[in-house]
Amino acid sequence: MLKGFNYPLTPKGRSTLNPPPPWYYSADFLNIEFWSDPAAVAAVLPDGLDPDPSADGHGNALFYDWQFSGDNEEYLDPARYQYREFFLLFDALYEGKPVAYCPYIFVDNDAAIARGWTQGYPKRLGQVFQTRYYAATGKAGPALAPGSKFAGSLTSAGQRLAEGVVTLKEPVTDPQLLKQRPIVNLLYTPRLAADRQDKPAVLELAENVPHDIKIEQAWVGEGSLTLPVAKGEEISDLVPIRSGRGIRASMAYVVDDLKTLKSFTV
Repeated sequence: MLKGFNYPLTPKGRSTLNPPPPWYYSADFLNIEFWSDPAAVAAVLPDGLDPDPSADGHGNALFYDWQFSGDNEEYLDPARYQYREFFLLFDALYEGKPVAYCPYIFVDNDAAIARGWTQGYPKRLGQVFQTRYYAATGKAGPALAPGSKFAGSLTSAGQRLAEGVVTLKEPVTDPQLLKQRPIVNLLYTPRLAADRQDKPAVLELAENVPHDIKIEQAWVGEGSLTLPVAKGEEISDLVPIRSGRGIRASMAYVVDDLKTLKSFTV
């Protein structure tokens, strides 16, 4: 029997892109809140999700510098299990419940793409970078201190698609600043058979259910985000009208489940 959680399935299962869950994540991240044209936000929402009138086009742009592991110290293979990521989340409603939806997400690692598609994240390859924090600070590394700046950027297919900056003001003392809406994604697997191409093998709204979430060294300040116009891309349709709060922090959590909310599979 062939083994593996993702492709490729092999006799020993060692070549699979990912070990079976649980999956453990640790990261430093930047979170920049912003507001887009509410009509543009409504246009990217799938069936089953509704715009949140109270949000007025509110979203968050996130840059992550991740380290990943399964149950067998996979983090000791950093070339395979470190990656960087950028994505957008927009406020929405599912049956009146506040949620967030991810229309665009980019990573620089194929194993991360496979895990993302398993969770309904529409991941693509990109080149993501962000300013890093080191315990030994200096001219090349900002401190966790008022006035320090942390930046992030996204490039894909040779085009710059996003840039962000967070300027720190003070440590986070209100845990509500770090609270996030549940993320609901569109889990989608198409069919290639000529008579079934309009009938996906899987089409579901799925809620991500991470647990054991930890956030440390969280600082809040001002955020700034730009989404440049690029040939063949639509992410700039969500260009910020204005930016708001920016957060820089470290986090960890565990993923081992996914909750199906609604199935449209025929």
